[in-house]
Amino acid sequence: MLLPLPTDVSLPLYQRIAADYARAMAIGALQVGERMPSVREVMRRHQVSLSTALQMLRHLEAAGHLEARQRVGYFVRHAQGSALAPNSEPDLSQPVQGSDQAHFVGINEHISLLLEQGRQADVHTDIGGCTPPAGLFDHHYLNKVVAKLLREQPTLLVQGRSLLANQGNHPDFQQAMARRALASGIRVAPADVLATTGNSEAVALALAAVASPGDLVAVESPTYYGLLQVVESLQLQTLEIPCSPRTGMSIEALELAFQTQPRLKAVVVVPELQMPLGARMPDAHKARLVALCTAHGAALIEDDSYGLFVETEQPVKPLKAWDNASGHVIYCQAFNKSLAPGLRQGWMNGGRWHGRVQMLKFAQSRNTQTLGQLVVAEVLGSAVHQRSLAKLKQQLRDQREGMARLVARFFPLGTRLSLPPGGLCLWVELPDGFSSAALFAEALAQGIRIAPGSMFSNSGRYEHCLRLACTHPVSPAMEQACRTLGAMACRQLGQAARG
Repeated sequence: MLLPLPTDVSLPLYQRIAADYARAMAIGALQVGERMPSVREVMRRHQVSLSTALQMLRHLEAAGHLEARQRVGYFVRHAQGSALAPNSEPDLSQPVQGSDQAHFVGINEHISLLLEQGRQADVHTDIGGCTPPAGLFDHHYLNKVVAKLLREQPTLLVQGRSLLANQGNHPDFQQAMARRALASGIRVAPADVLATTGNSEAVALALAAVASPGDLVAVESPTYYGLLQVVESLQLQTLEIPCSPRTGMSIEALELAFQTQPRLKAVVVVPELQMPLGARMPDAHKARLVALCTAHGAALIEDDSYGLFVETEQPVKPLKAWDNASGHVIYCQAFNKSLAPGLRQGWMNGGRWHGRVQMLKFAQSRNTQTLGQLVVAEVLGSAVHQRSLAKLKQQLRDQREGMARLVARFFPLGTRLSLPPGGLCLWVELPDGFSSAALFAEALAQGIRIAPGSMFSNSGRYEHCLRLACTHPVSPAMEQACRTLGAMACRQLGQAARG
């Protein structure tokens, strides 16, 4: 039987069809564990193309309604438990700030103050930081790898590598990263792999290589607060580009920025599981973004910290995969969140600026320690690590969904959040009039640490938002913390309503 197509033409066709299936799941017409119609059956029922049918199924998978089983098909998965509306879409046509306000002044001090207050407080429930705890990693396996390396190379820790030998990059690490990059569509020679201490160093080196004090850098809005600190420390000016919680940075707003801001020299973006929104940039947007930056001669700095956390059967293509010849994409990747937080091992390729990046790295920090490089080269991609990563992603998914249920249960009416298809956190929007700064202070006094929205922008647009980490299990203590936060938020909004 042919089914009528949904009539809401404000959405793409695949999303309209997906919404109908989501409603069917909500009312129980499609039960948990039930197999979805095949791609061929979806095409026949709705008279749509193969592309539309696949987009619809992948959209439902990304939203958490379906799970893909290899060579079997898609199945309805457990309800997520959150009845909240998704995060709101910003005006994607304009940069957040005009040129006269396009710089951060004092954001480093503001962020440092909040972080220091959190460190000094007697915190029993931390849902502000997004580093996974040690229990989520296979430390026994990692310890065995380290012991093996030290047996094979007993002087590894006491014998420094020559500063001139490979610029401190171990050939085994360079070869391993180049091989893994090729599987993602990135062609980079091993000699052009530069080992870094995590991702913060990589992004800082990239910015220092392509921009001078006073130049403009486009960042996502909201964005990771560590990036704002790096930008200010380099004396750069920053222009916020609005982000969709579904598709990431607005290409239209960035295009307008290039037309009106002659000193815009670089764009920093997290295309996969953007921090803190959790957005995934569609491949078509990635291609447009690379082409736009190339046309304007700007560096496109890609932070691929979270690509390994994406929950999809489809290969994830970094922006760098579209950078065929021009070299305008600077690629940065780190493994401290997905493999071993204690190593803080990462790598980067500086594209057309790679020589300058190498020079700055040598001048500022010399060699990156060798042990971490060898551990990553040995572990990454191994069968043990693949199983460990799959377990980590499943645990994080359960914790995100559990946290979303707690927010829906305890937070005020009008609260919004979107469940991202992977990652470490939730971005929560509360009704207008709410102050996350006030909640941060009140919660900290009760031993609960959160990350207020003001940490992720200097525009003042996110005072009503907060980031909740989902790195710990949803325990009775976590439930009580969310109950307390919800009561505080309800009380605050009630007082604001009474004037």
